[in-house]
Amino acid sequence: MLYRTLGRTGVQVSTLALGAMNFGAIGRTTQDEATAIVDAALEGGINVIDTADMYGGGESEEMVGKAIVGRRDDIVLATKAGLPMGEERNHRGSSRRWLVTALDNSLRRLGVDHVDLYQIHRWDPSTGDEETLSALTDLQRAGKIRHFGTSTFPAYRLVQAQWVAREHHLSRYVTEQPSYSILQRGVETHVLPVTEQYGLGVLVWSPLASGWLSGAVRAGRSIATSRSTFMPERFDTTIPANRARLEAVERLAKVADDAGLTMIQLALGFVTAHPAVTSALIGPRTLDHLHAQLAAADTVLPADVLDAIDAIVAPGTDLAPHEKYDTPPALLDPSLRRR
Repeated sequence: MLYRTLGRTGVQVSTLALGAMNFGAIGRTTQDEATAIVDAALEGGINVIDTADMYGGGESEEMVGKAIVGRRDDIVLATKAGLPMGEERNHRGSSRRWLVTALDNSLRRLGVDHVDLYQIHRWDPSTGDEETLSALTDLQRAGKIRHFGTSTFPAYRLVQAQWVAREHHLSRYVTEQPSYSILQRGVETHVLPVTEQYGLGVLVWSPLASGWLSGAVRAGRSIATSRSTFMPERFDTTIPANRARLEAVERLAKVADDAGLTMIQLALGFVTAHPAVTSALIGPRTLDHLHAQLAAADTVLPADVLDAIDAIVAPGTDLAPHEKYDTPPALLDPSLRRR
């Protein structure tokens, strides 16, 4: 396992981090299975576990908490808040009112007195940056969080938040967690340059592109991944974007074969090769999945392989732009761009 410094925090983190979204109902993972995955991940050198309050309505946090009993201090523990936790309109977002409550709930579920990294799960356009940053700064000073960051923020919002923190003498975001893979490279255009400019640590999610780059999706085979069962539209090859992905996967598989690599090694080696990226979040549902992904822990792709990938999916290109999560609200809601 390789280790890197998380932004400018001084915290050393593994280049592969364990994402816990599949713990519980989402991945149909039991507590015993989740604990076994955590055990094997730590044994393999992973020292970061990332979860969120809304994964399984808090179930993932509870399972992580039980799995790390007795070894909390050896783990860089991260969670997130901001996405809806039920139907109550104020049980979401990044207001002070909600973040204070949400963090207390997360700490209780995790069975800890602090988290190392607390992340705003999505940019909340209804809450000002000063409101959010002042709340997070107070929670940090209270010892409940060590550092805080963002997840899937547009580049311009990252810049704005840095300015607000400096202007109002508040602590600043020190990490960003974007979606990044060979098939979704849009963050290379604006987000990753901004994170480099401000020295943010970057923990990328979905480096296997929801299973497209796991080796399980190939032409001529029926697609039966876990994600395809509850997100079938993302794997329907009658859709042009999905056909483009499948064509790219077939070409990437040849690159991997020629280099003596698995598709997983190619995919994880690609994202961790970018100088802005600190760690890639893997979200195994089973021990077999974890071991296949741990095999990529020390993969370093040579320049010719990276050039071959660039020739298949151009830098800065999203093959499925409709699946992006950082689109400005005005592009999605016509009322926001009309007087």
